[in-house]
Amino acid sequence: MLPIQSSEKSFARAMLDVLIRAGLIAILAIFCFRIVVPFLNLLVWSLILAITLHPLLVRLRGQSKRYNGLVATLIILAAFAIILVPTYLLGVAAADSIEHVTAIIKSGGVRIPPPSESVATWPLVGQRLYDFWLQASTDLTGLAQRFAPQLKEAGLVVLGTLAGLGVGLVTFVVALILAGVFMAHGEQGRRSAVLIASRVSGPENGPKITELCIATIRAVAQGVVGIAFIQMLLIGIGFVVMGVPGAGLLGLAVLLIGIMQLPATLITIPVIVFVFATEGASAATIIFAIYTFIAGLADNVLKPLLLGRGVDVPMPVVLIGALGGMITSGVLGLFIGPVMLAVGYRLFWRWVEDQPASESRRGEGRLTGRI
Repeated sequence: MLPIQSSEKSFARAMLDVLIRAGLIAILAIFCFRIVVPFLNLLVWSLILAITLHPLLVRLRGQSKRYNGLVATLIILAAFAIILVPTYLLGVAAADSIEHVTAIIKSGGVRIPPPSESVATWPLVGQRLYDFWLQASTDLTGLAQRFAPQLKEAGLVVLGTLAGLGVGLVTFVVALILAGVFMAHGEQGRRSAVLIASRVSGPENGPKITELCIATIRAVAQGVVGIAFIQMLLIGIGFVVMGVPGAGLLGLAVLLIGIMQLPATLITIPVIVFVFATEGASAATIIFAIYTFIAGLADNVLKPLLLGRGVDVPMPVVLIGALGGMITSGVLGLFIGPVMLAVGYRLFWRWVEDQPASESRRGEGRLTGRI
């Protein structure tokens, strides 16, 4: 009896030690997570930028690794000049557009033409649309007072979005600086990632999983987010030069629909029509129309070049990542969401496909038998 009792006591003591250790590790992990979570989006965005830009660093430095820090610094400075200056101009244009619209509304200078009588004959919504349009053309102040709560809520949403854009821009600046630091230590970072992945999934799968994550991040960052940003800069600069009202806001709209995988022509074609309707046909408007139309179709050329270099990711995954990221983390999540969800999607399917051949055939046989 004594040996059995002693073995039970030793087992209970061992279980108690395991539970205490697990509890202490959980407390430490939770405490560390609470410290890091305010900077989590910043760190993730920095890693995405570093992984995306690291091939450029390798190409510029050549075989020598002594100049990693210098080359990374030059890349970050060039990125500031190429990205932040046009973004700042678009932001100023957006602020000016809002200020101009606010001034017009306050001065009562808004004039809406009365609707045509044929509008009332439209099916389903014709009469309601005609009455609403008619009141807007005759008593815009009364109509604004009627919808004052809804207008207030919409204004708060717009202000919140603009504030989020400002915070996102500041976060992007800091993330770009951190990305330069990460790029300067890219080889050490890759080795660390391989060690972590090998510890989690085994030494055979660690390098493969690391390469899969890197390829997916670069594919989505370049082929989705990067293309949307390039289109925003190209189209937005054209709007600013042409003096299109609300050029900054329209540029931001191009960015949003680009990340959501919608065609930029949804915005460029109405703007081209508006410019011809207000400015008439001239050399400037024709050049603007050709330039804007081509810039709106640039994603059709860039996507096969950039997205095709990495791992194919279904567009619904990118769309869900963009929308979910924007809901959870604001404007910054609009960029991080597609990348992270794409990585999770590829890792999930690699885990599904990584099974012994006998089990795979057995599973296919069950499905065939059921069918």
